[in-house]
Amino acid sequence: MSLFSLAFSAPWALLALAGAPLLYLLLRVTPPPPQRVAFPPLKLILDLKKPDATPARTPLWLLLLRMALAALVVLAMAGPVLTPKGAPALKNGPLLLLVDDGWTAASDWSLRLQAAESRLEAAARDGLPAAVLSFSEPPAEALNAQDASAALARLRALKPKAFLPSRAPSLAAIGAFLTANPTAQPVWLTDGLDNSDGASFAVQLAALAPETEILRDPRPVQVIAGADNGATALEARLVRSAPGGAAAGRVRATDAKGASLGEAEFDFSNTLAAKASFDLPAALRNEIARLEILGETSAGAVLLLDAGSRRRRVGLVAGARGEQPLLSPLHYLRDALSPFADLREAKPGASDPVGQLLDEGVDVLILADVNVAAPALRARLDAFLAAGGTLVRFAGPRLAAGGDDLFPTRLRRGGRTLGGALSWDKPKPLAPFEEQSPFFGLTPPAEATVSRQVLAEPDEGLPARTWARLADGTPLVTADKRGPGTLVLFHVSADAGWSNVPLSGLFVDMLKRIVDRAGLVGKAGEAGAEAGAFLPPQRLLDGFGVLGTPPASAKPLPAAGLAAPDADHPAGLYGAAAAPRALNAFNRGMILAPLDLAGLKLRQTELVGPRPVDLRAPLLIGAFVLALADALAMLWLGGRWRRQVAPAIAALALLLAFAPPPPASAASQPASAASQPASAAPSPSKQEAHNPRDIQAALGTKLAYVVTGDARVDRISQQGLLSLSETLARRTSFVPSEPQGVDPARDELSFYPLLYWPIAPDRPQPGPEVARRIEAYMKQGGLVLFDTRDGGMQFNNGPATPAQAWLKTFLKGVDLPPLEPVPKDHVVTRTFYLLDGFVGRTENGPTYIEVLPPESASESRPARAGDGVSPLVIASNDLAAAWAGDQGGDALYPLTPGGPRQREMALRGGVNIVMYTLTGNYKADQVHVPELLERLGH
Repeated sequence: MSLFSLAFSAPWALLALAGAPLLYLLLRVTPPPPQRVAFPPLKLILDLKKPDATPARTPLWLLLLRMALAALVVLAMAGPVLTPKGAPALKNGPLLLLVDDGWTAASDWSLRLQAAESRLEAAARDGLPAAVLSFSEPPAEALNAQDASAALARLRALKPKAFLPSRAPSLAAIGAFLTANPTAQPVWLTDGLDNSDGASFAVQLAALAPETEILRDPRPVQVIAGADNGATALEARLVRSAPGGAAAGRVRATDAKGASLGEAEFDFSNTLAAKASFDLPAALRNEIARLEILGETSAGAVLLLDAGSRRRRVGLVAGARGEQPLLSPLHYLRDALSPFADLREAKPGASDPVGQLLDEGVDVLILADVNVAAPALRARLDAFLAAGGTLVRFAGPRLAAGGDDLFPTRLRRGGRTLGGALSWDKPKPLAPFEEQSPFFGLTPPAEATVSRQVLAEPDEGLPARTWARLADGTPLVTADKRGPGTLVLFHVSADAGWSNVPLSGLFVDMLKRIVDRAGLVGKAGEAGAEAGAFLPPQRLLDGFGVLGTPPASAKPLPAAGLAAPDADHPAGLYGAAAAPRALNAFNRGMILAPLDLAGLKLRQTELVGPRPVDLRAPLLIGAFVLALADALAMLWLGGRWRRQVAPAIAALALLLAFAPPPPASAASQPASAASQPASAAPSPSKQEAHNPRDIQAALGTKLAYVVTGDARVDRISQQGLLSLSETLARRTSFVPSEPQGVDPARDELSFYPLLYWPIAPDRPQPGPEVARRIEAYMKQGGLVLFDTRDGGMQFNNGPATPAQAWLKTFLKGVDLPPLEPVPKDHVVTRTFYLLDGFVGRTENGPTYIEVLPPESASESRPARAGDGVSPLVIASNDLAAAWAGDQGGDALYPLTPGGPRQREMALRGGVNIVMYTLTGNYKADQVHVPELLERLGH
């Protein structure tokens, strides 16, 4: 039996070997080498008639060398591939191949086919029959052995499926086949996973055929288990079946048309779970329709996102605006909803706040004690519910007084007061949530009580419309379907006036349940309403994770959904094209459990398979070596070796031996500071005395940014400062040079008046030497603009963001002045433009600056502000991302909420900061001009 198989990708090129005899005739004749002849004129006359010269014969060894060279070139052009034979010898019995063809086998499917084909080819060579059984297609009748070539054709027709088939239904057919063929040789190509019935199937298979060979791939399976669209980022959760393999990778996000929206890194390290975070604006995150692990080809490495994973737009309207923030009816709603919803509020003073929010396309509208008796407003709300929207109302004095009837149930006028001087009742706690309630599974805290509520009339259908009730049975939350929309009523107020429920974590969980089950408004809502009880298959995945046309065997998906895909409902998209429902190959309830075969006497073989070897590179290298040998042989036979080549080589060797070593150049030195992170930089004492970068910085005033080592962050910094420099040159008398990236551990910072430092929290902390150099730079009059770039992630009294924690750790050893939010009358808001704040990619983050001491204070501050300039400014709105623009003046990166006005205000803020850095207290001193003139007059 042959141990190797040789194949050619271009066998037609071997026809060139047929010309070997002609090549032999051509190569064996070689003209004689030229000879040196004296130049006497008489000799030329005498030798006018030359005798016929007989050409010399090519030496046999040179002839063979050239023929070998030509043969190697021809063989390389034919593309030879050598594949070792890995199939073991078969016994005298039919071969039974059991194939796991779910999506878990897709990533190494070609390797599985090679292993299975080698065994079927061995069976065909030995004249043995074979049978192939795929668990996704259990045999309807008895499993019969057939010719090995026919079994090979069936094997090659198999493809991984976008579901995990059960193995148990095939046991009866396997048992019947083994009974009919006692000498059969079973081979199980398993994916190595349990899949709920793998262990029991292995036990029964071992009882039927103890000689079964198991082929399994030791590499783990990686899948995307789900995604959470949070307040600031979409976070994908990844799991793998076992440690090993590639621990790190990237996840790509695409929209419904396949356009890439971004990539995120993940790292398993030594764990079985990892996360990949997409830090994108909410509008872009809502456009993500697919997440996929790059380099993984399986349906489990793909996560399809539908409307249920999009971040809902929630509109908030209050009937009365509280003068104190903590007394506002919307205060607790903002705090509860902001982590998982995109909040929208009408502009102050809007004549129709509800209509304005409905025009913005909110998915959930929350009305806190708002009367909707106006006919035009009622018509808008009815249309909103008919389009699939969710309307949530909270009680209050206005609602209790009556005036409209847009409620899930009839209400009594007035209200019910529990507790107080005029009531015998005490505040009532909440009753446990019933099983049919959307809040089922939540536990009401014992301290949550209600002191006032609006009561519902005891109608016949009230229990079915009640989602939450008090301990005495009176409704707390009622709801009703209005077409495709949902109308929800909280019988208490949205603030703490009627109950302390808004003060508890239960309030957050209840609102999250309502928002999560809300549908999308407009076409999406209409499409979802038309879907009915079953959703037809739209586009389905194959086992490799590719979306395509549904097969004829696919059936409509029940509207209630399935726990996992099956043969009738493969993973993919179901329903209408405007609002498809995603059924993913890996769902939240599934686990990746390795198959436990301990204690079973089954032969286990790792599915490593024969690896084909491409022979083109070795053949071409051999041809090059022979060509070089042929050239040297020609030089030797012509005599030029002794006269020219040998002396030249000897002279070159002598020159290299006695030549001095070349001086070290800049190209041979390590990369510059601009391309290395600060944490990896050497001590500045090792810096050259005359750095060309410092010389260039001294020749012109320019802005600088700290190179963090994160390529994306550094690119944004460079683009942002370049756009800001161009804006300064157009609008002011200051014409800066091109901005420079610096490493505070290497470069001299005194040449730069302003140093922009974007915080990259995933980068390592610089050494203490960097902190000391930054402190010295600030005390010498420089200004450091730290930008945490997390304005959209900060919450009042909330935990510190990763960027804030990183900056706090770095500044722990720096002598800093006290800081405060930039006052509206600070000179930095008036140096060139009149501003109210400093916006960037986001606009709601705070900006901090040094607290100005009173005029009578004479004590020295820790970091002296040169000429009244604060030594540092801490921003949070990602300024450079907003400054960065293209040649047409448009923003390079998406802004939140967005618009040309936001980028213009960001550029104005940048101009003000630069002017403040360069002019100091010049604007502030203008206030004292009248007093100075008066003194000059005296």
